[in-house]
Amino acid sequence: MLIDVDWVFKQYEKVRISLPDASFPDRSEPIANLAEIADQIDVFLLDAFGVLNIGETVIPGAPERVAELQAAGKQVFVVTNGASLPARVALAKYRKFGFNFTPNDVIASRDALSVGLSLRPEKLWGVMALEHSAIDEFPVSCVRLGDDPDVYERVEGFILLGSAPWTEAHQDKLVESLTRSPRPVLVGNPDIVAPCEDGLSLEPGWYAHDLERRTGIKPEFFGKPFGNVYDIALSRIPSSVPRSRIAMVGDTLHTDVLGGAAIGVKTVLISDHGLFAGRKVADYIAQCGIVPDWIAPDP
Repeated sequence: MLIDVDWVFKQYEKVRISLPDASFPDRSEPIANLAEIADQIDVFLLDAFGVLNIGETVIPGAPERVAELQAAGKQVFVVTNGASLPARVALAKYRKFGFNFTPNDVIASRDALSVGLSLRPEKLWGVMALEHSAIDEFPVSCVRLGDDPDVYERVEGFILLGSAPWTEAHQDKLVESLTRSPRPVLVGNPDIVAPCEDGLSLEPGWYAHDLERRTGIKPEFFGKPFGNVYDIALSRIPSSVPRSRIAMVGDTLHTDVLGGAAIGVKTVLISDHGLFAGRKVADYIAQCGIVPDWIAPDP
């Protein structure tokens, strides 16, 4: 399977019916970077991958741009679908990269998932996760899914959190278990792929949509473009700030731009890093009709 931008775009379009609806501007305005719109925006919601960093590599100029916005009195948040690790771990990574964020500034899809789990009746969940994902910190009992088929059978629901250790054999076990005994599937990272230094990695969103195709069970998603993660962000912004003065900044159309537009904020697509790096982004915008307010090559 060749995982490139065109393949990813097609996968998002295939599941478009399950994504939020939104209204978009007629066209996008080109800007050089976020500094050009600082007079129009009071709050910046920044995606991480493709805006701040690619894997363990910082995007050149990103720490300086964030510091410039913060010095100008702007609220700057990270809104990320990186759910494998608690927000405090992500915060430490961003600080190591040179960003001056506080714990209040980092909002992860994992946080929205925790809220959702606290409202669920199921007591034991099987989790697709890395070994060190701190699943014991969730407000429910969790067990990590692996090679033991008995674990798949005894849990009351499933959480797709991080896909790095996941294999097709694991996916087949999960499909077989759900086919025998349908149970809820919650997804802590709706992304289909994520950019990394050597290409694109398959993320929990890909496996969630595959499960739906193969079992008919509709997953519940937590994270961009869905509103639950934005609810957390908006709760940390003064109610006096109009949504027209808030901007979601990201490298994807179907998660960052669509998610921001769906909650009525402005949107910025970063075109030269992340998913569309080296591509003519206007062609993809024309195909899907997801139109950002601004397009910038760099953050």
